[in-house]
Amino acid sequence: MTSESLHPVPGPARRTVVAAVGAAGLAVALTACGADDKASDSVGPGDGGSGSKSSGGTDSGAGGGTELAKTGDIPEGGGKVFADQGVVVTQPAAGTFKAFSSKCTHQGCAVKGIANGVITCPCHGSQFSATDGSVKKGPATSALAAATITIEGDSIKLA
Repeated sequence: MTSESLHPVPGPARRTVVAAVGAAGLAVALTACGADDKASDSVGPGDGGSGSKSSGGTDSGAGGGTELAKTGDIPEGGGKVFADQGVVVTQPAAGTFKAFSSKCTHQGCAVKGIANGVITCPCHGSQFSATDGSVKKGPATSALAAATITIEGDSIKLA
């Protein structure tokens, strides 16, 4: 009689358990990475899914849209976050207005501070250009998505 016949080994083999745990860990890691990618695709309300992500300038086309602010409300070299609409509007140079998603591309926090041509995320310190939304300082690696605005007279509207 052998010792195996007296004490059968129940359950899966050790290799099977180790492989299953490794696969579960990989699935968790890939899911976490996928969440960051989705955050960078968001443009905010009013996009309409058209794929158009051009930033607003001095476009004076007659059209509807949600009024965000008056041009005088956006400081030159600074900007303002419109949390309910998910956008940040900046004025990098006198009379030039730009709009971007207010969702940081790092982990989706709302950006807050806009000063001296820089948009800052308070969660991990990422900084973005108020001119084009590009990353000036990480940990974010992707630019803020551009949003479309129109300027009608002294009114800034989300297109």
